[in-house]
Amino acid sequence: MKVLIVKTSSMGDVIHTFPAVEDAIRNRPDISFDWCVEEPFAGIVALHPAIGVIHKVAVRRWRKRPFESGTWREMAGLRRALRASRYDLVIDAQGLLKSALVAMQAGAPIVGLDRTSAREPSATLFYQRKFPVPRDLHAIERTRRLFGLALGYQPDLSTLESGIVPPAGNLPGVEGKTAFLLHGTSREDKKWPVEDWIETARQLADRQFTPVVTWSNEVERKVAEAIAGAVPKTALVAKSPLADVAAILGRSTLVIGADTGLTHLASAFGLPTVAIFLATEPGLTGPRGKFASTLLAPAGGKITPAEVMAEAEQLMKRQALDKVAAKR
Repeated sequence: MKVLIVKTSSMGDVIHTFPAVEDAIRNRPDISFDWCVEEPFAGIVALHPAIGVIHKVAVRRWRKRPFESGTWREMAGLRRALRASRYDLVIDAQGLLKSALVAMQAGAPIVGLDRTSAREPSATLFYQRKFPVPRDLHAIERTRRLFGLALGYQPDLSTLESGIVPPAGNLPGVEGKTAFLLHGTSREDKKWPVEDWIETARQLADRQFTPVVTWSNEVERKVAEAIAGAVPKTALVAKSPLADVAAILGRSTLVIGADTGLTHLASAFGLPTVAIFLATEPGLTGPRGKFASTLLAPAGGKITPAEVMAEAEQLMKRQALDKVAAKR
C-alpha cells in the first residue's frame, strides 16, 4: 500500500508527525510512505528513514505570486508528480483548506479529521473518510490517533519514538560538552531577553560546557554575537543550511531553546531539552520527549537563568540514570 502524507508546515508540526509514522511502520509494514511538505522543511522530513519520495510545495511563496507563470509551472509539476506516483491513500495530517487542496492533486482517496476535529472544518469537504479525534489532546497524540484510525490499528500511546537520527556532521574545533542555545524565534513576545541568554551561557561555561549559538537572520545574528561577545567560550556558528544546524544540534549534550522548531527537533532527537515558553501555551503543542521539559512563564512573571539551569541539570541526571539502567 502506498500512502502520501500531507503535512506541509510548520517545522514543529512536521516533527510532531514522526511518532505517527513510527506507529504505522510498526503496525503496518505493508505500507510505504511519501510526504508532501513546504520546501524549507524537506530536509527535516528526510531525517526519517521510512519516508521515500519527498514532494516539495511552496504555498507561501505561491500565494505572493499567484499570477506568475513560474508559479503555475511549479503547481502543474507538483500535480504531475503526485498523479504519477499513483497513491492508494492520502492522509491530510494538517486539517487546513490549503493542505486539503494539495492532497486533492494526488487524485487518490483522502482521509483526515472530521469537522469537529479539524483546524479548518472546510477542509473536510474534500475527504472521503473523516475521523473524530478530541481537540484537547497534544498535537502528537492527535496525529497518532488519526493515523491509527485511518490505517486500522491502535497506537501504543504509552511509548513515544520519533524514529529520526541526526545527520552526519560535527562542530569543528569544539570538544567536550556542548549546549546549544536556540534563542531565535518568530515572535517578539516569545523571545527571552538577551541578558538572560548571556547569563545562561556564562553559567554553562562555568560548568565546563561550550555554549553554541547561531542565527538565521540579522536580528538573530546580533543576539548571537552579543552572547558570544560576553562569553568568549561560546562557539558562534555562522548562518547555515538547516541540515548542517540539525547535525550540530543532534550531537549536543544539552539544548536550551525558545518556542521554535529547532527546540522540537532537539526533543525528537531525545536530547535533554529545556523549552522556554513566555507567550504561548505548551500544553497542546509543546516539545515532547523522554528528556524534554517546558518552563512556562507565570502571568506577569519571568523565567530566570537559575531556573533554566536547575531544570537542565535535572534532565541530564535523568538521562544519566536512564543510561545506567539500560546497561543492566
